[in-house]
Amino acid sequence: MNLDILDSKIQDFIDSNIGVSVSKLALQKNPFPIVEWISVLNQIAAKSKAKEKLPTWFSTKNIIYPSKISVEQTSSEKTALYKSTLISGENLIDLTGGFGIDDYYFSKKIKNVTHCEINSELSQIVQHNCKQLGQDNITCYAEDSFETLSKLKTQWDWIYIDPSRRNDSKGKVFMLKDCLPNVPENLDFYFEKSNSILIKTAPILDITAGISELNNIKSIHIVAVDNEVKELLWELSKNYQGDISIKTVNLLKEKTEIFDFTFNKINGQPIFSLPQKYLYEPNSSIMKSGGFDQVGLCYGLNKLHKHSHLYTSNENKNFPGRVFEIKNSFAYNKSEMKSYLENMKANVTTRNFPDSVESIRKKWKIKEGGDLYCFFTTDENNTKIVLICTKMK
Repeated sequence: MNLDILDSKIQDFIDSNIGVSVSKLALQKNPFPIVEWISVLNQIAAKSKAKEKLPTWFSTKNIIYPSKISVEQTSSEKTALYKSTLISGENLIDLTGGFGIDDYYFSKKIKNVTHCEINSELSQIVQHNCKQLGQDNITCYAEDSFETLSKLKTQWDWIYIDPSRRNDSKGKVFMLKDCLPNVPENLDFYFEKSNSILIKTAPILDITAGISELNNIKSIHIVAVDNEVKELLWELSKNYQGDISIKTVNLLKEKTEIFDFTFNKINGQPIFSLPQKYLYEPNSSIMKSGGFDQVGLCYGLNKLHKHSHLYTSNENKNFPGRVFEIKNSFAYNKSEMKSYLENMKANVTTRNFPDSVESIRKKWKIKEGGDLYCFFTTDENNTKIVLICTKMK
């Protein structure tokens, strides 16, 4: 970590070039011989990325950033704040500290936070930034977290882990055992050090696969920001053997949508019907959860089809997702499409439908945008249908 990057002239240059193309800046001559030009460019790229994601860091003077990729991979402040609501007590150890966003918010709820990061330079950056942020209850260890856990001989109120994938060779399918640290392999050791463990994983991890690898799962939190799932949080409690609570959370600008249910438990059977007056589309966190029958039953909605995951009702209900008023519905065929949608402007969505949005737009010359929302889906009679809607919320 080169503290020369904090020179006031360099910091002014960084601030004046937020959002500017780094590839274009790279062609310029370095006006600051005390630091490498690549280091300045990295600060510009990383700080530009932090503007929306990490507003507290962005607005604090003399923050040093790691690589742009590290900023992209770190938790946002919104999700870090949510995580902090799940923990309490005197102490917490983060085994995979990274840029320390989560630990900053943990430290506002926990008396002492220990940040473990095997990358010594990143550990130094976090120590420096903690001072700039005025957070003095975070202790940093630049070493393997297994060694830190072993030598400190401390009983922790919480262990927090954000395991990273070793490689991308398996594409979008991965298991926790393929990550570092290997949580399933080390779980017994972790429970010797704490009764409560919080694990963050990427949203591409299959929930059923995660459950098969872990023990003592109390809750799984599926956290979305502006309807995009950002992370899964696995709450483990030593010796816990009860039902698993699934908590879906969609953090929006003006509100938070929450829907909870018990994994693999359904109170009743879903009711199917043809489209009624209103159409309901669950938010992305519910879609990730797989609680398709549970959400319909909870809100008293009928399903259009077992695999469509769209719901309908004659009443306008407050629902965790998008709600539409159905203006027209018809079977998907050439004559109907020519009458209603050909050469029109509309937002197109497909659910349980053989054609893609792109092919539908191309085939019927539907322009993107406007106030109409068209759902191409399948009804309870296995008929391909089109629903023309306007958005309620």
